[in-house]
Amino acid sequence: MTDFKEEQNNEIEALESIYPDEITVLSNEPHHVFTVDIKSQEIDDPYDTEEEPEPAALCQLQFTYVENYPEEAPVFEITEYDNLEDDQIETLNKLITESIEESLGMVMIFTIVSAVQEKLTEIIEDSRKKRIEDAEKAKKILEEQEMKKFEGTRVTIETFLAWKAKFDAEMTEKKKMKSHNVVGPKGLTGKELFFTDDSMNDSDVKFLQSEEDTVEVDESLFQDMDDLDLDDNDLDLEDTAVD
Repeated sequence: MTDFKEEQNNEIEALESIYPDEITVLSNEPHHVFTVDIKSQEIDDPYDTEEEPEPAALCQLQFTYVENYPEEAPVFEITEYDNLEDDQIETLNKLITESIEESLGMVMIFTIVSAVQEKLTEIIEDSRKKRIEDAEKAKKILEEQEMKKFEGTRVTIETFLAWKAKFDAEMTEKKKMKSHNVVGPKGLTGKELFFTDDSMNDSDVKFLQSEEDTVEVDESLFQDMDDLDLDDNDLDLEDTAVD
């Protein structure tokens, strides 16, 4: 016949030697009642990104042996905790229950405490990882916002068509305003009139043709040519000039 009381006493002695500062025996009669304080292990930061270490996760487990422990499951409760959320406490309760079911027939407190400590360390690692990822994400968003200050608007088909429609409308409006401001040809220079009015190109020719048709020679102006006193030298010059 199994002596459950002896197995329980032996386990308590072993636990007190393993966890001298963490275990507290509350009662031995009629059954052992005790607590174990569990703390997450310290986490090394391989990248030296942490200015301060991540706060440890803590919990206190209270166990009560039943008469036929370890053939029957002990009663347990998480009596205190720190740096843990409600959903994480629920995860720990589920972990302890599964560990008890897998260990029935054997003393199991050390196994349970080890599993809980490992889970607490995992929780802290996940918390640190999330905090680092959130910080990097926030930094990346800030860098992207800073870069946008030095970037122009990215050109797409939609933005180009919108710009062109606006540009065409502005040019049409400018042309209308320009046409309203011009009163008539008085505001143009001769050169501008010449290049804008094709009729100016042959105006000189027309003028010469009209003068040739209308100018008459007054022959009386040359009747007194014989009365002019011209010496031979002048005639010679005239002849020379004629030749």
